[in-house]
Amino acid sequence: MDEPSQGDRRYEIRAPIELKVEYKRLNTFFADYTRNISRGGTFIRTTRPLPIGTEFLFKLFVPQMGEPLRVQGEVQWIITEADVAEGRAPEGGEPGMGIRFTYRQGSTQEEIDRVVERLMVDSLGQRLYSKLMDQSRDKPGSG
Repeated sequence: MDEPSQGDRRYEIRAPIELKVEYKRLNTFFADYTRNISRGGTFIRTTRPLPIGTEFLFKLFVPQMGEPLRVQGEVQWIITEADVAEGRAPEGGEPGMGIRFTYRQGSTQEEIDRVVERLMVDSLGQRLYSKLMDQSRDKPGSG
């Protein structure tokens, strides 16, 4: 498989978290779950990944929020069931798709960043989150 290693794909620290995600493709609605999240994107567990480069709008269901968060994203990489079966999947070994958050004019980047940061603190704890963020700011090319 000629794609970058898991570490090469990630530009921001990620927190393990499971949130319901809903999206539509070709008039079919899907409901899947995230496996982890960062301020730059998320991994959606699914046996039906969208093609790399697909841009789509999805709803992220966050606890303590009355309405789901609407997020624009683009598929950056996928892991198929065949990849998992043949041992080509990175750690975690689940099929799905790596999503990079994209923002359009008038979108709510600050709100998404705020919500994701709160989720990461809740998942990792404030001390660990702060420590990881300090380390990631010190690395060249991070972010």
